Amino acid sequence: MIYLASDHRGFNLKERIKQWLSDWGYEFKDLGAHGYDQSDDYPDFVAPVAEEISKDSDDSIGIILGASGQGEAIVANRFKNVRAVVYYGGPDEILELSRKHNDANILSLGATFLDEKQAKHAIRLWLNTLFSNEERHIRRIQKIEKISCC
Repeated sequence: MIYLASDHRGFNLKERIKQWLSDWGYEFKDLGAHGYDQSDDYPDFVAPVAEEISKDSDDSIGIILGASGQGEAIVANRFKNVRAVVYYGGPDEILELSRKHNDANILSLGATFLDEKQAKHAIRLWLNTLFSNEERHIRRIQKIEKISCC
């Protein structure tokens, strides 16, 4: 399952992403925003996505959007078993490594910095890149999951 969320800054792009995911045959759930509201707050929509991923990190992933994607990733990474990464442009290798080495399960997009073509390419590449399952990367992720602070 792919969970989606955005605030007002990512709302229009999220609506396009839903169409792409449908065209590509993916199952998804939109957890909001369900309408454009300039005064909404991204934590209200991102936290439910992260909560779903936290409960089922083996069989679910998320795509979240905001102006930069940074705040959205900060919220998502507060949840156990969530590994959210930010993308707002740059080399494809960044997207590939986030999946191959870090087994990232949430892609946080900076909607202000990506046009539709870039976003579509990034999402498709991220979805089609699998975790390497190399022992060293498994070990590192396990160490991350053991970190508990404050």
